[in-house]
Amino acid sequence: MERLQKHASTGEATGSEQRPAGADTSLELLVHGVGGTTPEDMLNDPRVVRITGDDTAAVFRRVDDAEAEKEANERPEENRGKTVPEAYVWCNLTSGNGSRALWLLLLPFMVVNLAHWMRPTVSDNRTRTVRLYGLLVRLVGLTLTVLLVAAACEVALDLTAWQCAGTRRCAEEHSWLGFLSPVASGDGWWSQPGRRLALASLVPAALTGLLWYLSQRTWSAYESQQPMSHQDDPEEDTGHSGLSRPGFWYGRRLVARLRAAHTAAGLLTVTAAVGTSAARYDREYGGPAVLEALGRLLDATLVVGAIVVVGAVCRRGRSENRLDRQLDQALVRWLPAGSLILLALTVLYAGWSRPEWRSGGRLPGDATFGGIALVQGLLVIALGVVAHLLYRAHRDTRTAMRGLAGPAVAMLACALGGVMSGGVGQRVADWLDGTGGTIPGPPVLLTWQASVIPPLIVVVLALVGWLAWRTVLLRRAETGAVELDYRGEPKDTARTRSIARTRAMATLTDRAPLIVGITSTVTLLLGAVALVGAMTTEKVPGKAAHGAYDFMESAAETAQALGSWLIGVGFILFVTWGRRAYKDPSARRTIGILWDVGTFWPRAAHPFAPPCYAERAVPDLTWRIATWTRKTGGRLVISGHSQGSVLAAAAAWQLKPSVRKRVALLTYGSPLERLYGRWFPAHFGPAALSGLHREVDCWRNLYRATDPIGGPVRLSGDCGPQVDREPLPDPLAYGRTEAHPLPAPILGHSDYQADPAFAEEREKLLARLRPEVPGQRPSESESDGPHEPQLDPAPA
Repeated sequence: MERLQKHASTGEATGSEQRPAGADTSLELLVHGVGGTTPEDMLNDPRVVRITGDDTAAVFRRVDDAEAEKEANERPEENRGKTVPEAYVWCNLTSGNGSRALWLLLLPFMVVNLAHWMRPTVSDNRTRTVRLYGLLVRLVGLTLTVLLVAAACEVALDLTAWQCAGTRRCAEEHSWLGFLSPVASGDGWWSQPGRRLALASLVPAALTGLLWYLSQRTWSAYESQQPMSHQDDPEEDTGHSGLSRPGFWYGRRLVARLRAAHTAAGLLTVTAAVGTSAARYDREYGGPAVLEALGRLLDATLVVGAIVVVGAVCRRGRSENRLDRQLDQALVRWLPAGSLILLALTVLYAGWSRPEWRSGGRLPGDATFGGIALVQGLLVIALGVVAHLLYRAHRDTRTAMRGLAGPAVAMLACALGGVMSGGVGQRVADWLDGTGGTIPGPPVLLTWQASVIPPLIVVVLALVGWLAWRTVLLRRAETGAVELDYRGEPKDTARTRSIARTRAMATLTDRAPLIVGITSTVTLLLGAVALVGAMTTEKVPGKAAHGAYDFMESAAETAQALGSWLIGVGFILFVTWGRRAYKDPSARRTIGILWDVGTFWPRAAHPFAPPCYAERAVPDLTWRIATWTRKTGGRLVISGHSQGSVLAAAAAWQLKPSVRKRVALLTYGSPLERLYGRWFPAHFGPAALSGLHREVDCWRNLYRATDPIGGPVRLSGDCGPQVDREPLPDPLAYGRTEAHPLPAPILGHSDYQADPAFAEEREKLLARLRPEVPGQRPSESESDGPHEPQLDPAPA
């Protein structure tokens, strides 16, 4: 009885069980790609019914196939060999209601989370180095949280409450600040600087609370979804890819711990912005001894809190070799609560009456933002060194940027955070300042960072020009290839150029590592220049260049003015895009496409990143495959397009080996190797994909030369039948034919099922899968999981 219960929970059948009556039924499980679609379009039938699932993600069938297994049992001769298509629709996981537009604010967090998964492939003797890599990325993510909250403090506390409310002209121009102004309110109760700061602290505290709420809500819907129950595997990983580990798609414990740490970091940042100014006044201007002692105690408590937060982030990241259902209850509960209590006490301390205190100049924002920028730069450099060491131990020429993709993307995440912080600060300062000269404005460093944007844009434009020139050259080269592919057809110069141009444009995807590498390197160098310039001169670039050569002075003033305008306009466009996405479903779908690619991975580096939809989609697919094969013993083909092929592969990795052998893969327009294999080699590298090829019954991949996303999987026949079919012709017909009397379109990444090769490959896969596959009794070794040689240690 115990053995039977074990097989029932894992989805395997014993060898002594009789083959089910519906075993001749075959199933094609369709998984759509980026952008989503409808089940009616996927099944090519207006009448569909939901078989299982909810409004977020579900499996659909045609109405006529709703009871296909039952009909196969009742009329086996009539339904022998019948293929039943099913559609798994998951688009609402990424492009649902208007609140998803708020995820635009989390873009830097999403990007740094990607950097965590971009580490190079390593062997099992590099476990400590892998953990160091994960630790550094998590620390970069922590600095981004502090940067975002510090930007909110800059706007609410420094620019509004400290500078504008404390300046007569600015307060008069903004009457809603009158009750905070000492002049306009006649030294009213709220006019003291400490009380103004205490009141303004509600804004960044509310932002931190909003981030906590978004993470908590999505955590309940995504990370709390448990994958199919596996027996606990040993701590040493035994799979070819980390995606095969039982706990890979169950990051509940890690996200909860990181969420507590980042929430506490945000609240401590607000506490420091409110309390340190009051503490500095009490020390420098001889306040009451009690207040001075409380100020010193506050400073010490902030240091202790920062150490606790960093320690929580530095703890080992993920335990993937088992389903870790535990939660760090004490830390998750008391770290944010303690930080909130400290903030409340600090607000009382800052609000204590100090009649002689007057606000002037700026709050110490330059030191804060300068320290954040310095720490981020050092962390990115250290991350680059670690990534290089990992890549040198296991070289792969297909790996993007020779293993430095993670550090480069982490640098871009920091740059995005800086642009968003500087943009909101600059816009609010311009709005409050009015005609100019009424308030000192944002910190000098933010102005320097805005001033380096024009040189960066020049570099980006140069790269775009180079790409355009390369595209022209490739189009000329492809012209001959197109003529050769369609030899014997009447020559049509315009048609040939159109096909050649589409093929050339499709190759631009392969240039992305070079573009990202150059952009991130230039960003790092320009950021260093901005930091050094701000710290050494303590002046904005235009004033710092006074007395230099006329050309340098003019260039500095131009860069400062243009940079301030660009960063402000960029922020406005960003907000406008989010507003449009909130109201416009089509724009919201476009943003959903971005998240389809960016939020595939679990939140391992930043808890405030948009949620990982695969932590719902992969268990859905795994449960459906395992339960259907156990119930019917039939044949099953997972048919995945674009991002759906990535989900299909991830689901296949999560199956038990005996179930995996009963499944075939059909991928088309797939980025598995072209994008994921190059940018995420630790999980989709050659070793991982080769292992998946060996473990499924068969795998076929379709792609086109005109597809900018999909490509070949590049696996040899050493581990089974060839995976890649020759590139599909696109268009299907060069000119007008009997089969295509009208001009055939260039399909690129879409409509793979319209190609006759799709039906041909699907039928071959179904024919290859044996109509009778007896269940396998797991061996003693298999009961604990497969025992292939370990290729990649569990990440930190």
